[in-house]
Amino acid sequence: MKGLLPLYRALYTLSNRQARRKAGTVGSRCGFCGTVSNSKPQPGFGLLFDIDGVLVRGKMPIPAAKKAFEKLVNSQGQFVVPVVFVTNAGNCLRQTKADQLSHILGVPITQDQVIMSHSPLRMLKKYQEKCVLVSGQGPVLDIAKNLGFEKVVSIDMLRESFPLLDMVDHNRRPKLPSSPVGNLPKVEAVILFGEPIRWETNLQLIIDILLTNGNLSSAHQSQTLPHLPLLACNMDLMWMAEAQSPRFGHGTFLVCLENIYKKITGKELKYEALMGKPSELTYHFAEYLIRGQAMERQWKLPITSLYAIGDNLMTDIYGANLYNRYLEERSTRKNPKAVAKMVATTGSTTAMPQEEEIDTAWESELAPPSATSCKSILVCTGVYNPNTEVPSDANRCIKETVFHGHRDFRFDPALVEPGHIVQHVEDAVDLIFEQEKFVPQ
Repeated sequence: MKGLLPLYRALYTLSNRQARRKAGTVGSRCGFCGTVSNSKPQPGFGLLFDIDGVLVRGKMPIPAAKKAFEKLVNSQGQFVVPVVFVTNAGNCLRQTKADQLSHILGVPITQDQVIMSHSPLRMLKKYQEKCVLVSGQGPVLDIAKNLGFEKVVSIDMLRESFPLLDMVDHNRRPKLPSSPVGNLPKVEAVILFGEPIRWETNLQLIIDILLTNGNLSSAHQSQTLPHLPLLACNMDLMWMAEAQSPRFGHGTFLVCLENIYKKITGKELKYEALMGKPSELTYHFAEYLIRGQAMERQWKLPITSLYAIGDNLMTDIYGANLYNRYLEERSTRKNPKAVAKMVATTGSTTAMPQEEEIDTAWESELAPPSATSCKSILVCTGVYNPNTEVPSDANRCIKETVFHGHRDFRFDPALVEPGHIVQHVEDAVDLIFEQEKFVPQ
């Protein structure tokens, strides 16, 4: 996870520059939340929507989605609140996903409103001049180049250059003796965009690359440490399509890769960075896009609340709650009254989050985030579906006995407790408007 720090710094530097260019004064507040005295209602909150299981299931739109978005746009087709779509999918370009959403929801969506699991990779400048191996499906070469990577090798390219390495499928083995073509540059890093189509081929060649330090002409060197930098997007163990039960996601592929590597070497597979929900990095990026929309619309109120709507406890809810914990701890440590109260209660300052536990280098260089909370809302149209009436007490219904999150994220029961549970996304929008006392015009 050590690769996250440069990304945070780059992300917030970009955000701070734009904020300085576009910052305006906040209008005077009137009697209800989210308005200014001399204009239409303005939002002080932003919405983060998951896609699969919330807006669609496979290629089929969820009926409540279109009704929800009719409430989020005005008569000119403009959003009345800042909206970002945060998906762990990584098999297409942002513009492609924006076009799909526009068609499904009947409202114009731009690529700047979409965060794919791989979107934050564009900030990892130190890898963009390296030769990277990419795994996934869809236009992986185009996706990598769109993110700024200049030298890209696909699994298929490796297989063509080294035909003797992919041997699980007997029908794909070379019919005649063959030698490595060997005309590819040495791989210097590996990027996993999402679940591939032929898992056995991808698992074999990724392991080969890691154990040969990027040189497939040599034999495995299982004692070589550390292995090449490995960056993974999308940790979803499962996701919801048209079937009655969840389907394998990229997280399942990662479980396979991690266990094969450990079985062969006796050592843990290490990630330079993990991207996509529930990583805090994704929520930092989402807030950056939310603030950008508010500035573009010249809304003067700071965005202080984020609402994350999702269907998966281990990604959507865990991630939103993890980011909310970060925001709360940061706010608590910055508030002298809260510090004094904690000291009075515990008799010690050791219970307070310490400077090094919360702040990272980027925070000393940049303006702090404007959001003070990130609230999680669970819908029952996707991975989480109790098949019963929605309970009135959210704390009573979530009893996780098996942790479906990624290996590198610690299980904490509090992080998988949603702030609210509703039946579908339209109910979520109604709930948010009610809580914010926001009446769009």
